[in-house]
Amino acid sequence: MEQRLRAICEAGGAFLRSDALAVGYDDRTIARMVKYDVWHRIRWGAYTFEDIWASADARERHRITCRAVVRAARAPVVLSHTSAVLEYTDTFWGLDLADVHVTRLDGRTGRAEAGVRQHRGIVMPGDVSGSGELPVMSPDRAALELTTVTDTESALVSINAMLNTGVVDLEDMLRRYESMVTWPHSLKTGLVLRRADGRLESAGESRSDHLFWFQDLPRPIPQFPIHDASGRLVARLDFAWPALRVWVEFDGVGKYTKHLRPGETTSDAVMREKRREDLVRELTGWICIRITWADLQHPARTAARIRAAFAQQRAA
Repeated sequence: MEQRLRAICEAGGAFLRSDALAVGYDDRTIARMVKYDVWHRIRWGAYTFEDIWASADARERHRITCRAVVRAARAPVVLSHTSAVLEYTDTFWGLDLADVHVTRLDGRTGRAEAGVRQHRGIVMPGDVSGSGELPVMSPDRAALELTTVTDTESALVSINAMLNTGVVDLEDMLRRYESMVTWPHSLKTGLVLRRADGRLESAGESRSDHLFWFQDLPRPIPQFPIHDASGRLVARLDFAWPALRVWVEFDGVGKYTKHLRPGETTSDAVMREKRREDLVRELTGWICIRITWADLQHPARTAARIRAAFAQQRAA
């Protein structure tokens, strides 16, 4: 019995009460499995195994819940907004994952339900992708929908990631945006699209770029190439102001842990990054400002550091 339910979880993320009854469990046994932490109740009538839930991160837990909601839905629905975006990227920041977002395909107004936000909208041909078991809004529509349910900074983190991996195309989204200007809560969508940049490679870089804009700093060039005297590419800088002779590197944890080279330790990675910075400074005479996740919590103070570097270079 367990193997059959695990197979359902592997295929669809969760199993329903009806699945458990079909393989021989009864309601009393279901309650006992939940009580003793063998199963995890995702929502009423939907479950997964506790070990699966315990090992899942926030995104994966949301995706499991999405599958439970779609399977149990009494009307035809498609994953949309935040929930659809998380099917296309694992890069996000600041998104509210408390509710599953679905759009009804029958054109009717969605009913209020705990943990589920049902949207009503016109679904055009080509808007729905994914399999019949898990219909998902197309990447470009999901990205545009995201801007209507979250703030600009959070939307940019995921949309930039989708652009960077080629999941969406900015020109396609701009054309699609022309038909959604009357959508509710879409006033900031145009701003997001004007700020979106697929050259930004991480959530930290997207948030840094948003900080520069919000603090009224000149817009830098992302992934700026640096070559030595022979023309060899020696570095790509996260952000550069060539005319002001300043660059910024965002130091996320992954730079020194997740992206280690074969046989490299964290200390090796730190030293490699230091040598790279020294080389760039020798070649350009520019000032490097390093910022971290903690610095993003203090945007005015971080912007002041960058402005001070601008002033120092102008005075040199």
